[in-house]
Amino acid sequence: MSILDQMAPIGLDDMKAVRLMNRIDQKYMASASGLEELLGRVAGDYYVQHIQGNPLAPYRTLYFDTADLRMYTMHHNQKLNRQKLRVRTYRATDTTFFEIKNKDNKKKTRKVRIPVDVSQFDHVLEVPEVKDFVLQHTPYFPLPAPSAPADTRPLALHECLENRFERITLVDKGMTERITIDRGITFHNRATGRDADISQLLVIEVKHEVGAPMSAIEQALHEMHILPRRMSKYCIGTALTDPSAKYGRFKPKLLFIEKIHRK
Repeated sequence: MSILDQMAPIGLDDMKAVRLMNRIDQKYMASASGLEELLGRVAGDYYVQHIQGNPLAPYRTLYFDTADLRMYTMHHNQKLNRQKLRVRTYRATDTTFFEIKNKDNKKKTRKVRIPVDVSQFDHVLEVPEVKDFVLQHTPYFPLPAPSAPADTRPLALHECLENRFERITLVDKGMTERITIDRGITFHNRATGRDADISQLLVIEVKHEVGAPMSAIEQALHEMHILPRRMSKYCIGTALTDPSAKYGRFKPKLLFIEKIHRK
């Protein structure tokens, strides 16, 4: 029996009680081989979210960027006031959203999104509501006509990176902390046709209120010598699948991922 099956379950409705108004997010990268040990160390302290009786929620995401990877390059160069645009299907709940993630000059991340039909995933930029949403919230242009002014064409959006993964979501029994653990991550770059598989990697994100004491999972990660490491799936996937992408600042993370896959 998996350790997930031994953990107390929690449903989506009950998860709404976890409201982190002034939160801090910390990411970690670790080998998937350590997942059972990590969960075993904290099983009594956390609920695991179940959707339709399943603790594993599959995700599918498609990111958009300009032809010269403007958003990717801004992230690589550590520019603030940047955005990421994507369409994501939460397959466990049969919901799909077009999402815009904004990072401001105080390093705060804010996400806005609108629902779309799952059938629109592969042509979402043609949906009128999405076009209006992009134009309202970003400087970018969804699928401009060839006759568009030349100064707007560099900001035209293109399909870039698709990824798939499974997510485990935990919440502490005091309902003050939320953890996501992503596993089985794979990439397909629609612009280059290249694929990458980093399924031996776990991406763990811990979210709790600012000033909260060290939590059970943070203590477990510390004891397992798993250190905080920031990680953007879009950036790592692009660096692995697009030879034209600048990647110098991501090289330590890429070497860490390669090391995990060699084990």
